[in-house]
Amino acid sequence: MSWTSDALESLEVAGHRRGGARAAVVELLGRQNCCLSAQEIFDQLRKARRPVGIASVYRALEALAELRLVKRVEAGDGIARFEPAPVDGDHHHHLVCRDCGKVEAFSDSRLERAIDRVAGGLGYSVDEHEVVLVGACADCS
Repeated sequence: MSWTSDALESLEVAGHRRGGARAAVVELLGRQNCCLSAQEIFDQLRKARRPVGIASVYRALEALAELRLVKRVEAGDGIARFEPAPVDGDHHHHLVCRDCGKVEAFSDSRLERAIDRVAGGLGYSVDEHEVVLVGACADCS
């Protein structure tokens, strides 16, 4: 089952209507490979001629977050971004350009092993983690 259909079903089971703004937000997030802010979601939906208000986008994100269907990403720039919650431990981290705000996803198996090694060395069992690297993208440097 795809994240989109699972999220729509979970919202319905939780008593939320299936149509409208929530469905538009879920469908948009399901097509993304990285996180988006509420404003970016709103802008993309408007560009696609989906008549959704910014307050509806925030309400949809709140409902998705309450059901743990989205992950909130704090990229260190004061803007909350959201992406589908990882399934089966599959996740990525983020690079953030401090100048233009561009956010890019990355994965690195060596980094994952290093995190496990550090946590294990300190007696921790890590359930989840987030790495955000902030700097300048190729366009801005």
